[in-house]
Amino acid sequence: MRRAIYLLFVALTFSAGTVYGQDDPHMARAMRVLSTSPLIDGHNDLPWAIRESATSPHDVQAPEHNLRETTPFHTDIARLRAGMVGGQFWSVYTPFESTSEGAAKVQLEQIDIALQFIDKYPDVFELARDASDVQRIFGAGRIASMLGMEGGHAIENSLGTLRAFYSMGVRYMTLTHNGTLDWADAGSDEARHDGLTEFGREVVREMNHMGMLVDLSHTSPATMNDALDVAEAPVIWSHADARGVRDHARNVPDQVLRRLAENGGVVMVTFVPSFLTDKAEATIADVADHIDHIAAVAGVDHVGIGSDFDGITETPVGLENVSTFPALFAELSRRGWSEEDMRKVAGENVLRAWQEAEAVARRLQRERPPSTKTIAQLDGIIGQ
Repeated sequence: MRRAIYLLFVALTFSAGTVYGQDDPHMARAMRVLSTSPLIDGHNDLPWAIRESATSPHDVQAPEHNLRETTPFHTDIARLRAGMVGGQFWSVYTPFESTSEGAAKVQLEQIDIALQFIDKYPDVFELARDASDVQRIFGAGRIASMLGMEGGHAIENSLGTLRAFYSMGVRYMTLTHNGTLDWADAGSDEARHDGLTEFGREVVREMNHMGMLVDLSHTSPATMNDALDVAEAPVIWSHADARGVRDHARNVPDQVLRRLAENGGVVMVTFVPSFLTDKAEATIADVADHIDHIAAVAGVDHVGIGSDFDGITETPVGLENVSTFPALFAELSRRGWSEEDMRKVAGENVLRAWQEAEAVARRLQRERPPSTKTIAQLDGIIGQ
């Protein structure tokens, strides 16, 4: 079965117009790795790209949004197949500014858009609700599809709302986006709490109780450290880079990276050019530099891939859309990475973190019921 899937991927790669050196041994190794272990991308903003479409906003059924054809986005089915994507966390992003119109409402609409296109192509996508689903779906030749919320403002300071989103299929939540919340400091905004408030810590505890992955992308270093202090399960960064390579507020400091061996967490390296380098043009080599650095500081078990395709306008040279993932693994091969370690980066690390989070959740659910605490009780915020 896996051999057949590999040959199908090879055929689709060339039919989709992505030209790789057929005699390149590093590309051959990359494709062998991605045919036998699912490439799981931590962050793709296709649902938001559809919502914000200039011609047919929100409309999954619009002809220009037909994923069986070439789309105006970074993403469509042929390019996903050429890129050998085995699992995708679809970001159901809700802007921080949406609090004025009801963040939970916008969040529900984004979940609806993602679920619509997953359901529209059942031969290609299938919603994965747990880590074991990913391997089953990948083995069947489809793309495991998971939902990731970007921004804790969408829960509107309510643990019950958080649990409702989990029941709809959301499997990670980024604690903040670019704005500091009532309970968590963002990395790109003014710090008001020196990390997490007590309610913020309760959010992390409740995510652990459900088995929802805690995503620390966009958070301040103090928030990262507070979350690591309280988390009983591995955390992730669905799309972030290494501050030791590029000193940017959205990147992860080495001090935090060194804590991942104990926590089990994974930093999924993103392709945002300004996070990668201060040079005028980012390249595939810059992405590999960040992967190398995180592996050196945190360990090879703690790095993955989180592209941010369709959430960015500029892309690194060599990583222009979802068809180009194999080129990144060929670059790692050229740098001396073993196939075993390439499989870890591709998806095995994040799958392991998710499996561990599920095991923690099963234990916590035996030990205590869901939390009913409120931000008013824990932080004294009136009216919440």
